[in-house]
Amino acid sequence: MPQLDISTYAPQITWLVITFALLFLVMWKVIVPRISGALEVRQRRIEDNLAQAAELQKEAEAVLEAYDAFLASARADANQMIAKASALAAEEAESRNAALGKALSKRIADGEAAIDKARREAMGSLNEAASDVAAVATERLIGEVPSRDEVSAAVLTAAKGRA
Repeated sequence: MPQLDISTYAPQITWLVITFALLFLVMWKVIVPRISGALEVRQRRIEDNLAQAAELQKEAEAVLEAYDAFLASARADANQMIAKASALAAEEAESRNAALGKALSKRIADGEAAIDKARREAMGSLNEAASDVAAVATERLIGEVPSRDEVSAAVLTAAKGRA
């Protein structure tokens, strides 16, 4: 085998050093700069993406804060509107109740007046009927017909005594 022949070691070592030096130079001047350039571009892209992500996160937080502020404002407005509507409804209900109370009071007064009138008429009719009965009873008991005025006065006196 020619690789194991000692007389060919010197040229093999020479070519090994020349080949190694050429490969080292090609690697050092061409390949490694390209690889390191690609790595630097990649690192810059990653850093840019991270910076963009941080900016977007800050924007998202700002939007979230604005949304929360808007939501709180909307809730406050809604609560205020509810309070106004409740106050309006209570005021309207109170005015309706007052109007209804007045109407019912008037109807009660009218009803009491009608009842009082009916009672007076009934009492008047009752007094007349009682006067007629008393006159008939007196005539049968004593045989004389009493005067209409005497019988009415006696029935009114008796009615006042009971009332």
